[in-house]
Amino acid sequence: MAGGGTRNWRLVRADTDAVPPSARRFMARARQRRLRAALPWLAGAGVLLVAGALGWLVYGTAVLGVRQVRVVGAELLTTDQVREAAAVPAELPLARVDLDEVGARVRGLPPVDRVVVSRSWPSTVVVEVVERSAVAAVPMREQFLLIDDDGVPFRTTGKQPRNLPLARLATPGPADANTESALTVLGALSDELREQLVAVAVASPVEIRLELRKGRVVIWGDDTKSDEKSKVATALLRQKGDEIDVSAPSVVTIR
Repeated sequence: MAGGGTRNWRLVRADTDAVPPSARRFMARARQRRLRAALPWLAGAGVLLVAGALGWLVYGTAVLGVRQVRVVGAELLTTDQVREAAAVPAELPLARVDLDEVGARVRGLPPVDRVVVSRSWPSTVVVEVVERSAVAAVPMREQFLLIDDDGVPFRTTGKQPRNLPLARLATPGPADANTESALTVLGALSDELREQLVAVAVASPVEIRLELRKGRVVIWGDDTKSDEKSKVATALLRQKGDEIDVSAPSVVTIR
């Protein structure tokens, strides 16, 4: 260096032609490897982001909230009575509706035998009810209490329903022995006896009698051998006499 001066350094960008092809290929492969390694993470993050957004939309907002409670199968009950019992809050996210709890509340209505609750997207809760069917009417003072084939009282009416026999019971209910006996006998009656039947009276499980038209009576005894008693009583309907005793079906008396 003449005159003892200092060197001046200057950075310059190397032309790509200055980088050997083998080095360029190595760097390109390295970038591809990094990109391939990152793709699963990027895809997973995207999926989580979309799932989170959908979850928030479905569970956390009223966009898919309850707009309607549709009632199917109600006849004894009004749709408003079922909706009130269901108690589904308006605009509650449909996905958060507890279907079992809604069903339990609706089953608390006496006329309801079975209920199925389901979601109908995007905004409807469907309540399908199966109501109880009456098999007898129990006189209670000036009213009639309807019971189903399980002995469950579910409705009162001021007028005796047509085409239903009376069941004279002191304390009707599914746990009442007299009610169970009455239902056993009713289930065993032939069509001819049903046509003539006015009432089944049960003072106790061993004191059952049928009240027929024209003041005729069938002494039934207990509810055992009810099928046999029904056949015997049916065969004797054409015989004269106001009282037919089939309490011992092998030894029948007519008065």
